[in-house]
Amino acid sequence: MSDNRFKIVFDGALLPGVESTTAKLNLAELFKSEVEAIEKLFTGRTVALKRDLSRPDAETYLNALKNAGVDARIEAEQPVAFSLAETHETDSTAPSASPYAPPRAAVGDDLPEYATLNVFTLNGRIGRLRYLAWMLVMSVAMLFAAGIIITVGAAISVASPLVAMIVGPLLWLALIVAMFWISILISVQRLHDLGWSGWLYALNLVPVVNTVFAILLLVLPGNAGANQYGAPPPRNSTAVKVLATLWLAFIPVMLAIMVTLSMYGYLDQLGANIDSSYESSSITSDADSEQSVIVEEDDAQSADEAAEPVDSPEQ
Repeated sequence: MSDNRFKIVFDGALLPGVESTTAKLNLAELFKSEVEAIEKLFTGRTVALKRDLSRPDAETYLNALKNAGVDARIEAEQPVAFSLAETHETDSTAPSASPYAPPRAAVGDDLPEYATLNVFTLNGRIGRLRYLAWMLVMSVAMLFAAGIIITVGAAISVASPLVAMIVGPLLWLALIVAMFWISILISVQRLHDLGWSGWLYALNLVPVVNTVFAILLLVLPGNAGANQYGAPPPRNSTAVKVLATLWLAFIPVMLAIMVTLSMYGYLDQLGANIDSSYESSSITSDADSEQSVIVEEDDAQSADEAAEPVDSPEQ
């Protein structure tokens, strides 16, 4: 071997933050093999995953392995204690070779750099900004659909109120179910990006916890590399960044509107209470005035009666 030849060496070490199960699944996909076969690479012994490489080829293989979560390294070609290729020596006339034999595996091409996006699935991953962007699109679509339902319901009610009473609730139910299902799909993919199980979406049913859970989905960063749910999502496009920014701006606007409406409601209630108190006091004052007039009239009548002359017996 010449001095400019290299090999990829692996001794079972993983990159920080990568679980053993995740790394094994990624390697199984990388080498098109079963996980049980990949287990043999994690014995703690030094394994030559690929030999007799030029420096650029070695870098390509190493990057693919890093994306899979394993801490492999490049070394100059020299004898090692244990070679993966030697453990899979087979007769050249054999019908099939080992499915994960590195010398025949296109390591650099098999592992996708980014996952394929699909909102209508429970598989895959999405990041924070794309999660916000899709939530905004879903909200706008819901408002648009609600406007259509209201318009259609009004048109039907003019022709047949009975039909409108049946069709209207059905349309609203279909909209609610559709929005709820899409929300589940988006949230599960966001959980996958964090390396969490999609079943954690059930935390939305727990009071108080659901608020904290929603905040965590918005602020926690996803796994940088591949995890057990697949490769990382693609980089955020300009459209995703714009939509996410609009959604972040939409939240304080909605909060301001809610606070304003609450203040108006409070002031209206306060004004109503003041008017009610004023009317009560006016009625009481009128009643007191009427009673005072009656008392004064009674006193005047008594005074008149006292002023009338009394006939004496002598007269």
